Parts: sequence; structure tokens; C-alpha cells
Amino acid sequence: MSRVRQANTAPEMLARKILHRMGFRFRLHRRDLPGSPDIVLPSYRIAIFVHGCFWHRHPGCKKASIPKSRRSFWEEKFAANVERDRKNYIALNELGWHCVIIWECETKDIPALESRLQAELVKYMKWRN
Repeated sequence: MSRVRQANTAPEMLARKILHRMGFRFRLHRRDLPGSPDIVLPSYRIAIFVHGCFWHRHPGCKKASIPKSRRSFWEEKFAANVERDRKNYIALNELGWHCVIIWECETKDIPALESRLQAELVKYMKWRN
């Protein structure tokens, strides 16, 4: 467990690289925002979370399995993670921020991720103007 990183993970670095290539400039891990989003576009008020499928329970993903040992502990832990994420999204929305979630498994298909990010960001940018 000590090797599980919270910041600067490979999926997060890939998302940052795509956003930078698209011409966006951003801030990282803003601790003053609920949930400390991985990537923040302050001028558009967009918070991007890059979630691991296992820890944040990506629905329908095969990586979101539950370990065989101490099953009740893991179910409780995962439920707390999901609830905490939900509360953070609500708090950000109440502050006027939009949340975009990128799942770890989505980073395997770079062109699809790039087009999804483009669509999400354009949608929120139009809303902002």
C-alpha cells in the first residue's frame, strides 16, 4: 500500500500532457478546493479528477474488483471513498465549479480520451461564456 501514489500518477501525467497539448494551462492539486482536484482550470472553474478504477470504484470496470481477504473491511473502505468523492463533487458544484472525472482505464485509449476531454471542456466553456 505504501507504493500507491496520490499525486503525479501515470494516468494523471497523461491527462496533463493531453491538456497542455490542447493549449490549456492549469494548476495542480489545489488544497483550497474540496477534494484537492488533480487538475484545475481556474479561469473556466473546471476541476478534473483522475481516479483509479480500483480505489474509486469505477462502475462496470473489471479493475474495480474487491479483494478476497477481509472483504467487509474493503467494502466499507470503498463505500467511504465513494461517499467522500460524492460530497466533494457536491461541494465543488455549490462553489460554482464543474467536475470532470477521468478514470484510469480511460487513459489506455489516448485518442478517445483526448476527444472526450475536448467535448467536456468545450461544453463547460460555453456554459461559462
